[in-house]
Amino acid sequence: MRALIIASLTLPVLACASVAGAQSPNSLNGAWIVDLSTDPAQPYTRPMQLALAEDGTLTGSFYESEILAGRWRTDRGRTCVSFRTTDGAGPYHTAACLVGDHVEGQTWAEHRNLLFNWNATR
Repeated sequence: MRALIIASLTLPVLACASVAGAQSPNSLNGAWIVDLSTDPAQPYTRPMQLALAEDGTLTGSFYESEILAGRWRTDRGRTCVSFRTTDGAGPYHTAACLVGDHVEGQTWAEHRNLLFNWNATR
């Protein structure tokens, strides 16, 4: 795993698992179901909608919040996204990568002292 940690709160943390072989950004476009469960006996899912533009920008929604300042990139055999959302009280910084047929991500909310890992499927 390679991690790039950026000190500025205006830029998200990017930490993604590597995947062999090139990926198509189109594989990330569309609707996803994000699994935020901490207990398998109590499923907790939320929608994610991703739209990757040719210029490297990303729009859509995560956890029913609009994606702000979203970016994506395919490099080193993986396609990853990084974006910010808000709950009105503060920012949520999210980074995620396509891994095979699913997405592995991480979201950080400093104002809530919260960092969690999640997975998403179609």
